[in-house]
Amino acid sequence: MAQSIEQTIYDPSRAFGAFAIRQLVPQAMDAPHWHGHVEINAISGASMLYDFDGREVTLPDGAIAMFWAGVPHRAGQITTFGILEPRLTNVYLPLDRFLLMPHIAGLQRILLAGAVIALPQERFSPSQLEVWQADLETNGADRQSMVVMELNVILRRISAGELKFLLPPQNADVATGDLSSSNVRHVVAMVRMVMENLDRPLSNAEITKVTGLHMNYALNLFSSVMRIPLKRFVIRMRLSRARGLLANSDSPIATIAANCGFGSISQFYESFKTAYGTSPRVARLGHKV
Repeated sequence: MAQSIEQTIYDPSRAFGAFAIRQLVPQAMDAPHWHGHVEINAISGASMLYDFDGREVTLPDGAIAMFWAGVPHRAGQITTFGILEPRLTNVYLPLDRFLLMPHIAGLQRILLAGAVIALPQERFSPSQLEVWQADLETNGADRQSMVVMELNVILRRISAGELKFLLPPQNADVATGDLSSSNVRHVVAMVRMVMENLDRPLSNAEITKVTGLHMNYALNLFSSVMRIPLKRFVIRMRLSRARGLLANSDSPIATIAANCGFGSISQFYESFKTAYGTSPRVARLGHKV
């Protein structure tokens, strides 16, 4: 059976998706989804209400927003303006390519901490997006590399100024310090291990083994790069995935807890309420109202 366009771009079971650009008519989504990209959304002719893991923000007409799509997110109400059909251009930048971009450490940490930032329109003109889309559709490695390099320069310029937050990061002190390429590669390997195995228990030893480094050194490296301990990152990702599944499926809550790697339903309830201020059951009911 042929794959849909969505399936060729992202697969929620994989930590990193494919590099692509799509233009479409913005539509409300029935439920949240998540995938292995940093996403850039440019909307015209409409405003769009977005839910990012329980936090809402409106993207106004003409806005360009950037966020980590590994957090469950859902487009809600679409308000159109004028007589022309609204357009949404989505840039799907694979998370590993984004994390390996040099000289944008602060931006990398901020987005992985759940921030949504507004990008300047003049840096992402429709003609520029069309050139990048044509380059990516050739499926050539050279063209993809050129797009990555051009994006890196733009994001480096944006990082050198004052970022405009649509939603702030969920933990403080994430933007300081530079990253070496070797350190980032090890962190990318650990992030991949976590994101592709959220459905089962994971020990620090198992996660850090993928780096080939001593466990304690790898744990300190993760904390220094991500500004969050590995254990807290894993729990945050499990809870984020569970919240998406509560809205996206009718599976029993106990099944969702188990499928997100929680050892017991009581542990899941306690962690969920601490993170979101409500119970999984109430969160599910709130989405279905």
